[in-house]
This record gives sequence, structure tokens and C-alpha cells, in this order.
Amino acid sequence: MDGQVLVGPNGIAGEWGHNPLPWPRPAEWPGPPCYCGRTGCIETFISGPALARDHEQATGEARDAAAVAARAELGDPGAEASLRRYDDRMARALAAVVNVLDPDVIVLGGGMSNLARLYARVPALWAEFVFSDRVDTRLVPPLHGDSSGVRGAAWLWEGAGIA
Repeated sequence: MDGQVLVGPNGIAGEWGHNPLPWPRPAEWPGPPCYCGRTGCIETFISGPALARDHEQATGEARDAAAVAARAELGDPGAEASLRRYDDRMARALAAVVNVLDPDVIVLGGGMSNLARLYARVPALWAEFVFSDRVDTRLVPPLHGDSSGVRGAAWLWEGAGIA
């Protein structure tokens, strides 16, 4: 915030993955169990393993997230439907972030950040859930690829004199 890392007094600023998925659809309630002990956490819906689990539940096909994405690109209707659910869930989850923080930009991380379709589809979907007549927030991939979070943590570690 204002060019600084927002940490917060509890050290958990930005930890939105353990909040409930906003505006759940009837089939999403109460949501998958999470390792944190709750159900329906955002990360149980929008992560690589979550996409794989959702696809298997919907189609009976056990595939990892990369394989689901590859099959969708080849026109597989079941894989495309799984990715559309993923897009919708990510749009709802990020709309809540936009509603609370109104950021200039949201940078995705992790392996799913490699899906180019997310950067067009998710912003097209989140407008329905953002409490504004326009949404200027940009959704962008990480500058240094899907390992940017690890890279940033290493810089923080080094900057703290721990290395």
C-alpha cells in the first residue's frame, strides 16, 4: 500500500485464501473441507488441486490442472466447463478483494497464474460482483513467473539479515 508491503498487526495481510468463497452457488455450499479445519475456503476452489478435484467430480476424469487446461484448449467440453467454473470462482473471490481494497492491480501467483485465459476472462466476470459502476483494477501475471512469491520471500529473508 502506497509502495510498501502491507503486513498488518497480525502478520496476515493479504491472506484471503482462508475466507469463504463469496456469493457461493447452491452446489458450492458448504464447500470442500480445507486443511485449516473449515469448509469452503477460497483456496479449496481456486488452486491447481481444486481445479483437478472439481474436474474429477464433474467428469469422473482424474487429471491435474495443467492437463485440464490443455484439454480445454483442444476443445474438450468437460474441461472447458471445469475452467469456466474456475474462472467464475476466481472472479467472485477477487471481486471481494476489489470491494475491500480497491487496488490498482492484482498480480496472480502460483501455477495457475500460467493460464493466459484468466487475465481476460476473470475481469470480464468480476464486474458483476464489484460494487462500482466501473472496474479499473488490472489483473496481471507475475513478472518473474509462477515462482515470484518464492523469489519475493527470498528477498525479504535476505533483507531481514537472516541469510
